[in-house]
Formats: sequence, structure tokens, C-alpha cells
Amino acid sequence: MSETTTTSDSEPRPFRIDIPQADLDDLRERLARTRWPAELPGAGWEAGVPLGYLKDLAAYWRTDYDWRAYEAQLNEFPQFTTVLDGQDVHFVHVRSPQPDALPLIITHGWPGSVVEFMNIIGPLTDPARHGGDPADAFHVVAPSLPGFGFSRPLAGPGWDTGRVAGAWAELMHRLGYHRYGAQGGDTGSTVSPELGRIDPEHVVGVHVNNLGTFPSGDPAELTGLSGADQERLALLEKWGRDMSGYAIVQSTRPQTVSYALTDSPVGQLAWIVEKFKEWTDPHASLPEDAVGRDLILTDVSVYWLTGTAGSAARIYYEGARTWGQSQPRSPVSTAVAVFPGDTTIRPLAERDHNVVHWAEFSRGGHFAAMEAPDLLVSDVREFFRQFR
Repeated sequence: MSETTTTSDSEPRPFRIDIPQADLDDLRERLARTRWPAELPGAGWEAGVPLGYLKDLAAYWRTDYDWRAYEAQLNEFPQFTTVLDGQDVHFVHVRSPQPDALPLIITHGWPGSVVEFMNIIGPLTDPARHGGDPADAFHVVAPSLPGFGFSRPLAGPGWDTGRVAGAWAELMHRLGYHRYGAQGGDTGSTVSPELGRIDPEHVVGVHVNNLGTFPSGDPAELTGLSGADQERLALLEKWGRDMSGYAIVQSTRPQTVSYALTDSPVGQLAWIVEKFKEWTDPHASLPEDAVGRDLILTDVSVYWLTGTAGSAARIYYEGARTWGQSQPRSPVSTAVAVFPGDTTIRPLAERDHNVVHWAEFSRGGHFAAMEAPDLLVSDVREFFRQFR
């Protein structure tokens, strides 16, 4: 990684990804020397990533995957770093050719990165070039969450989603954007509404996918749920019973798990690809049936090459104290996009947010920007038209 310094840490500094070749050579050597565990005969995905599947994917990562090709694609986007609240933050900033485009800050989650947005930045910033209406153009700002990817190392503790939202408000102000929208999924679906809560004078609207909704304990709020909401509630309960191991570990012992994930590329690969299996479109048999292998591996490679398994996990650790607690109802107009596998329950979303736009889709999943970029872009465009 390289950057050009300026006289002020607060002034955005141009940034270009440039991974040393020695790091790529080391990755391939480590993959070749993997110490594989045993596996019970006939094992599927129930207890974790199957051995045969992971061996094949790791071999592809070592011999066929081309980091340099995707590094070059990422470097086609203008990138910068700046210091926000004492933390060095990396961000992509693509201005639309349409001068009156609406600024939009988009936030990824875990185990995501700005790699998630590679296929939506173009259509958002230059819709005319992608078969859309120039009037729907956005100036896009896509930061890497503190401690994730190129926003590392963490300067200190305390980086929960509220603090991230405060940093994003400062970033948009610093870029000269005083009227803007916010979009996000996963962690971004928490950060973006919080940004609306703390900066409602400037945030015109919030669009989220994979919005987490949690019952308060009052049985009345779960009466009369639609069939779709009942299914999502059942999935939320299943997540708590059977799919939350990664969250429990990362919210309690992020430093301990970081040693294994930072030292073993196959460990890092398994930790992330399991989520691409469990969270992508339920109709997909394998992760790469929902998101291409190369794009998955680019996301995993960002974690590996920046050594951010532990620092990224800390966002769970910092946020665990407030999980499920009620927040002030957001005053900002909010759009909710629901993709297959989401656990977003509409009455609970409307309890916490000023929901003025609701859309449900039959394809895609948790990683909507990667799985169904056309649907996500179309919904974002539709929602924000009212604020132009």
C-alpha cells in the first residue's frame, strides 16, 4: 500500500493499493504448507466448511486467482486516506460526471470490505453509461470501516458503530458534502441510520439492506405478523441457536481468534467463506453460485493481506454491550430493501425507523451489492429520487 503525504492529517491523501510481491509469495507458500484437519466421513456444511470444498478453494487461491488483476480494478477508483477522530481511514471517492449528483456514503459490514461495491459504484456514479437516467447520479463515498482493510491499524479502542457514524459525518463535511444520503448493509445498516440520527440536518435519507431487527421482549409487538415476517422471526431464532458462533467469539475474544486467522490463510478463508455459504441466496448450493470465486477471494485477500482479522472483529466486541437495546427512533426518511435470507421484520423496522419505502426481492442475499447489484442499485435510485 502506498500513499502521498500532505501537510495535514485531516486533509485527504491520495492512496493506491500496492501489495508487496513478497506478501503474495508468502501467501502462496503458506497455502502450499497448510496443515489440514481430519473430517468425519460424509460430513456436509452442518459443522462448518467441508474439507474437500476448502481444499479445492484454497488450491484455486494459490494457483489460479490473480490478486494483481483485482488490485488494478480497485485502483481504477480514486482512493484516499484521512484521519478521523484520531483514526486513519481509507475511502473510495468517485465523483459523478453529473455535477448536480446527490452525494451518497455507502458502508459495508463484516466480513465485507469496499470490494463489495466494485459492481455498483459505476452504475451509481454514471447511470447513463450503464443504461440508466443521468438524473439518478450519485457522488459516491465508500469508506473502509476503522480496523478493516486499508483503514488500519486501529489507533485505539472504542470504535463502535456510533463512533463510526460520527466519523462519517465529519468525513462528508470535510469533503464539502452538506446534503447527502447514506446506504449500508450488515454493519452498514446500523451505521447508516445512526448517521441519520446524529446528522439529520444534512442526511436527506437512509437506505439499508440486511437491517437487523430485534424484539424488545413485549409479546404484543410480535402479534399479527405476516407470513413472511413469521418466517424471518424463525430464521432470527435459528441464527441465535445455530449460526451465531462467529459473533459470540468476535464479540468476546477478538484478540484470541486473531492469532489463528492472521497466521493461517486457510483459517481466514474458512472463517469468511462459511458466511458466503450461510448468508447468500438460499437457492445457491455453493458460495460461488451466488458470488463468483474471484470476488470472494478478493474480499478474503483484503483481510489476509492487511492482517485485519482481529481489528475488524473488534467492531463486534465494541458493539456487544448495546446489542438489542432500543435506539431513539430515527427522524430521517428510511428505505428498507429485504433480500432472501434477511431477518428484517417489518413492524420492528417501523418501530425504530421512519420507514417510507419498503421493497422485497426474490433473489440475492446478505451480500446484495455482490449478488444482485442491479436490484440494489435500482432500489437506491428509486428511493433517493424524491430528495433531488
